[in-house]
Amino acid sequence: MQLELLQLAGRDGDTAYNLRRTLDAISHCAPGTDIMVFPEAQITGFLSHDNIAEQALAVDSPSVLAIQQAVRERKVAVVVGLIENDGGRYYNTTLFITPEGIQLSYRKTHLWVSEPGLVLPGDRYGTVEWRGVRIGLLICYDTEFPETARAVAALGAELILIADANMEPYGYVHRTSVTARAQENQVFAVVVNRVGEGEGNMVFAGGSAVVDPFGQMLLESGRQECRHVIQLDMTQLADARAVYDYRADQRFQLPGERIEHPDGRRELLIP
Repeated sequence: MQLELLQLAGRDGDTAYNLRRTLDAISHCAPGTDIMVFPEAQITGFLSHDNIAEQALAVDSPSVLAIQQAVRERKVAVVVGLIENDGGRYYNTTLFITPEGIQLSYRKTHLWVSEPGLVLPGDRYGTVEWRGVRIGLLICYDTEFPETARAVAALGAELILIADANMEPYGYVHRTSVTARAQENQVFAVVVNRVGEGEGNMVFAGGSAVVDPFGQMLLESGRQECRHVIQLDMTQLADARAVYDYRADQRFQLPGERIEHPDGRRELLIP
């Protein structure tokens, strides 16, 4: 499984700019790339009470359709996010888009301190299989709660892809949390963070990373815009579980209704 990590600076509330850069990145994807991963809310950037009603996007908006077209042309999958408008209800959402369309839509379940009252939390976790690997999605603050990764692992995730927009002085937090989430679930975990400045003199921390099922860091970015291509050896999943298997040995099972969809998606509803 070949991944491409796009650690980019974005512009909050400037969908035209962000979309242009996203489409350009997809058009220049490396040969053999299976999945491209972008930072949190890549399409819209972050929005405020003043502009969310005007600038939040539906998942069938022209911007998302343009990305779907680019994905079909390049025969690649992308993990890309937006502030979603679902009939006047707003969510921080990440989409997993393949040439067949939107295969998975995940709404951030754990809202950071500035988000309650602006967006709603999601009510479920999900996974989907792509090119023989079962994928789960999380967003930023989610990874600081062990139950989130455990939930997607319980749905069979072998690779957790995390869209991030972690800022200073908390740059160290996602490095610690993503390493722990990979190791304790014996899965690959990938976090792609934003860089540059945001509203209110916010500085995003970069440090995008790839962690293997042993909890070992395979790749870590600096604080500048960059693009990394990495091959994951999926046989490491079995190697990590050869002596002990955390999922088989755990004694506490997460509550919630599990749903198996005909299209291969698996969901766990939050009770």
